[in-house]
Amino acid sequence: MGFLRIIGWCLQFVTNGFSLQSIQLGTSRFRATKAATQIVLNVPETKVSSLENGLRVASEDSGLSTCTVGLWIDAGSRYENEKNNGTAHFLEHMAFKGTKKRSQLDLELEIENMGAHLNAYTSREQTVYYAKAFSKDLPRAVEILADIIQNSTLGEAEIERERGVILREMQEVETNLQEVVFDYLHATAYQNTTLGRTILGPTENIKSINRNDLVEYITTHYKGPRIVLAAAGGVSHDELLDLANYHFGNLPSTQEGGIPALPPCKFTGSEIRIRDDKMPLAHIAIAVEAVGWSHPDTIPLMVANTLIGNWDRSFGGGVNLSSKLAQITCHGNLCHSFQSFNTCYTDTGLWGLYMVCEPSTVQDMMHFVQREWIRLCTSVTESEVSRATNLLKTNMLLQLDGSTPICEDIGRQMLCYNRRIPIPELEARIEAIDAQTIRDICTKYIYDKCPAIAAVGPIEQLPDYNRIHSGMYWLRD
Repeated sequence: MGFLRIIGWCLQFVTNGFSLQSIQLGTSRFRATKAATQIVLNVPETKVSSLENGLRVASEDSGLSTCTVGLWIDAGSRYENEKNNGTAHFLEHMAFKGTKKRSQLDLELEIENMGAHLNAYTSREQTVYYAKAFSKDLPRAVEILADIIQNSTLGEAEIERERGVILREMQEVETNLQEVVFDYLHATAYQNTTLGRTILGPTENIKSINRNDLVEYITTHYKGPRIVLAAAGGVSHDELLDLANYHFGNLPSTQEGGIPALPPCKFTGSEIRIRDDKMPLAHIAIAVEAVGWSHPDTIPLMVANTLIGNWDRSFGGGVNLSSKLAQITCHGNLCHSFQSFNTCYTDTGLWGLYMVCEPSTVQDMMHFVQREWIRLCTSVTESEVSRATNLLKTNMLLQLDGSTPICEDIGRQMLCYNRRIPIPELEARIEAIDAQTIRDICTKYIYDKCPAIAAVGPIEQLPDYNRIHSGMYWLRD
């Protein structure tokens, strides 16, 4: 039941700030677009309602025999302070350890007997609890979710047992170098802010968090206006709304002092280097400050992210890939893999690239990454952008395969935009992006900006920070 962070491409869309542009379509592209439009017309409507206490209910009924239903809560590690950092994730672990009416064993048996699946995860801004079950068991699934977030016993014995589980999880995360590097990247990019802290929290906090900390976090953050009950698959919206009223209608709408304000998190161009020459490969992330979920520049940055792409030695055919950086990387044997990412939060974001290199190729790889970034600012072509927009639309649709990813998309978008943006609208916004837009947006966020850098391993050849910064506006061939 551990935490989950999805780094790289994810469904992050905007609510305003676009204009449709006329696009010359070739015959084949016109046919593909017409076919896609016909498919989209068959997508069920996402219905949205609100309870009196502010809790939102959103669902999409696709008539399946299974469904996914979950609670998306606007509360994660960003709402913690230095002393209680790790509480949101600790609380997620405690959710399945028993309630006032179900012991842990009773809960596990009930879920297994239903043939259902129950899970949860914590991110920097959200906590999620969800269940996948037969559509006929939707009422039981909702009742179980309501029980675990409102009636968990948070027993002292269970808390002590989970300390050990979380500490072991921390050790496992420390062996995942991509996780380590991204934690360092946040730590340096958002210094002395809540986004700079890890989701799991420091070891000393895990050892000291107690029942009162957990209860206080629930009391402060688990409020009606900050919760979305989302469902997808074979679900009736009216039935879901009735279940929400019955099980969540008594949740408080506000608390004394109102809803806590989101702590501001300022970006700082800086670096963290952890040199270890005993490691076989260097793991490096470089990023500039991007924008939040609802900013109008989000979609152009997503297209730019798709233009950079990702590559791994196991892919094969690298010299024939559409990504220019993948072609260069494959031809020059510059790295084992790279992955572009566009990570959005409410009011800020990180746009950049993560790479895994041999010690001898670190300098060259960094050079070509920055050269490609500058190329996006100056000379990206219409054909490249057209290919990237098509790929982005394809990825968007492929990621919505199944009730669970659809439910997750509904929950996340409801928290971020207070609505679910229709697919035709998203496609129209993506298609409106042209090469000039990419050049303008990349110049705005990349050119002459101070990046954040996190590097771990044999990184002797990584250029110093000032030299990397100079590569953000001038590169020598």
